[in-house]
Amino acid sequence: MVKPATQVKKLEVRDLSIRYGDEIALHSADFDVYENEIFGIIGPANSGKTSFLRAINRMNEMTPGMNVTGMVKFDGIDVKSWRDVYALRSRIGVVFPLPVGLPLSIYDNVALSPRLSGVKSKSELDDIVERCLTRAALFDEVKDRLDSLGSLLSGGQQQRLTIARALSQSPELLLLDEFSIAVDPVTTMRIEDVLKELKKEVTIVLVSNLVAQARRLADRTAFFLGGELVEVGETEELFRGNVQDSRTTDYLEGRFG
Repeated sequence: MVKPATQVKKLEVRDLSIRYGDEIALHSADFDVYENEIFGIIGPANSGKTSFLRAINRMNEMTPGMNVTGMVKFDGIDVKSWRDVYALRSRIGVVFPLPVGLPLSIYDNVALSPRLSGVKSKSELDDIVERCLTRAALFDEVKDRLDSLGSLLSGGQQQRLTIARALSQSPELLLLDEFSIAVDPVTTMRIEDVLKELKKEVTIVLVSNLVAQARRLADRTAFFLGGELVEVGETEELFRGNVQDSRTTDYLEGRFG
């Protein structure tokens, strides 16, 4: 099914190229991400997937040697034109492959961002923490030990805590970089259920090394290979073999990667 012309574009990527010194990570990519969809990105290692995520919220500025040309528009505005990069990042949540728990309590992990943005009311912070932990399918498991260190949680719980922390800043866009790489299958399915619900409120870009996961979650999927955007299509259509490039089928069917 083709997206209607009236669908709102959350991201517009135009002639985007990314280099690390002389090495090309992504070359001249063009595509759009629509509001309230899960947009999957698949491809083997070193295809430019994570580099693309870094370019969205200007993490390239913290990465020595990373050079970005072309344009990524977020809500119609080129991300490079934002004077306050922290204001940009406050609207874009990021979840990395391995859970990065801050050396704080479970409560403070989630409350940190709201506090930094000026929320001081204990009752308001309590509401935010409960809401975000609930949306990350974690609250019922930790509600009696919110003062415990987040680093003492299991790997799957820490990953859900990372999602809750990302949600605490009320992002409009959520970037997930292989979130299930260190999570057991049962927890992975729980997080996937969370993401299906979250897309009603948040646009999600999902980088996954699991093609089956992209099929379960993504409305549309982009296939990156060796720094090239091979194609973008409706996920089910790609998996049914309705592709523009035979390399897409070869990858989806496990003939390389």
